[in-house]
Amino acid sequence: MKTTTAILQLLLVYFCSCQAGKNEVATEIQSANFTSNDYQDLAALFNDWRTFEKPPLLDGAPDYTVESFEQRQPRFRELQSRLQAIDTTNWSVENKVDWMIVWAEMNGYDFNYRVLKPWARDPAFYKSVWTYRSDVPAHEGPTHHGTTELWTYTFPLSPKERQRIISDLEVIPALNAQAKKNLTGNAKDLWVAGIRDMETQSSVLSKLKERSAIKGDAELVLTIDEAIASTDDLVSWLRKESVTKTGPSGIGKDNYNWYLQKVHLVPLTWDDEVMILKRELARAWSSLKLEEHRNRDLPQLVDANTPEAYDKLADAAAESLINFLKQQDIVTVKPYFEPALREQLGEYVPKETRNFFWIGAHYDPRPLYSHFYHWFELARMDIEPHRSEIRKGPLLYNIFDSRNEGMATAVEEMFMQAGLYDDSPRSKEIVYIMIAQRAARGLGSLYAHANEMTMEEAGGIHSEYTPRGWMKTEKELLVFEQHLYLRQPGYGTSYITGKYLMENAMAEHARIQELRDQPFALKVFFDTLNSIGNIPMSLAEWQMTGSGAHMKMITE
Repeated sequence: MKTTTAILQLLLVYFCSCQAGKNEVATEIQSANFTSNDYQDLAALFNDWRTFEKPPLLDGAPDYTVESFEQRQPRFRELQSRLQAIDTTNWSVENKVDWMIVWAEMNGYDFNYRVLKPWARDPAFYKSVWTYRSDVPAHEGPTHHGTTELWTYTFPLSPKERQRIISDLEVIPALNAQAKKNLTGNAKDLWVAGIRDMETQSSVLSKLKERSAIKGDAELVLTIDEAIASTDDLVSWLRKESVTKTGPSGIGKDNYNWYLQKVHLVPLTWDDEVMILKRELARAWSSLKLEEHRNRDLPQLVDANTPEAYDKLADAAAESLINFLKQQDIVTVKPYFEPALREQLGEYVPKETRNFFWIGAHYDPRPLYSHFYHWFELARMDIEPHRSEIRKGPLLYNIFDSRNEGMATAVEEMFMQAGLYDDSPRSKEIVYIMIAQRAARGLGSLYAHANEMTMEEAGGIHSEYTPRGWMKTEKELLVFEQHLYLRQPGYGTSYITGKYLMENAMAEHARIQELRDQPFALKVFFDTLNSIGNIPMSLAEWQMTGSGAHMKMITE
């Protein structure tokens, strides 16, 4: 009788509520009565969530209109409630980590809906054409769901691929038309900088049309022309509207903290990150000067000054790095490591046009190639995907940044400390310059998100606090990086804070090994981290050590 009365009371609440509240009450009833502790329910929910996350189509393009988001909110709340109804109490740490990943992704959707709103504030969100694969699991920064990935095509096109590229390109006019209605934000720096991305898209499409394998295809050329015309029209509209934009582009400290902790699962605050980046900046500069003093009687490094010299240098550097990883038991070197690295060796760049990274690479590419640990990880995703459906592909909303960018930055110094440059002491100077640059650019991005600096002023820190003036030689990289970090909160700092979190994970793992009177093996540490997958570093530490004490700031 009590059970029947309770049900009637719930039903009475349901029927007396207004129409807008019906779904919430129904969901609460469902959550109260239907809980689960079965991991397979999480796997099923993950698939439903990922299906939902892709927006419906409007005139053939993803629909980012206000009406679409409002209509989808009840379904989103239902998915959130299903997640909360899963009881993970007796689960393994590995399975609990998967639950946290789904939780973080849903928080990312919620944050985008409430705060970031890239479809309304960020013209670069509508960039459709990508000529390269990102060196991290997905494109850096907010990206729409209907992109044309030119790097996935081989020319001349097969009939199937020809139809695929036409279908891809046909999205652009409809999406650009939608952009002119959706873009209602007042973020001045994001607006102005985004024009550059769309101008670049028009240029890329024009070059695509001139390919010999495309020129004679009337239908494909017409499709490209329509995409160019709509992109140029959007650029003109953006320029016209830009003079009316006066607002800040940062999301503010409180929003930044919530996003950092609840989406990217970084157990830090804005203030913590400022402190860490200032510390790393000072440490990198002082370490550089100590290294220069130590090397004062050694000859300076000489840069490769011809294509032949660069190719020889790059080949030797790749061989040196792979052999070092093998011979020094740093990590298990898989057969796909060297091919993945050799595809990214780069080519000679004249001195007057080298950007920051290629300046150093023309002296010794190994510091940059160490950062290219990225490509080992992407090859692993392609060839040996993680057994968990939740981890096997890229996490949404760049949630992987603390792991992938943090790892790639950390190994630059770790490999150095393990002896990679014993044959070239002055190469260590490049490593410290790279750390300083990452700290300076991340620090600038923090002030920009706090709306204490404009994007240009943040770039000033980035440029002025990078040693030897290496960020003053080529301005394109400076604009690209600061624009990206303003678009994607937390990304600019993830190189250094992710490095910090990785070092913390290593320290905790080593401490536990010592308590158990077991040896610490660097190869075991790296192999274990690799096996866990491209997930936030805080979660990787939790799974590796079994201790979630560091997660308290995130889970409270």
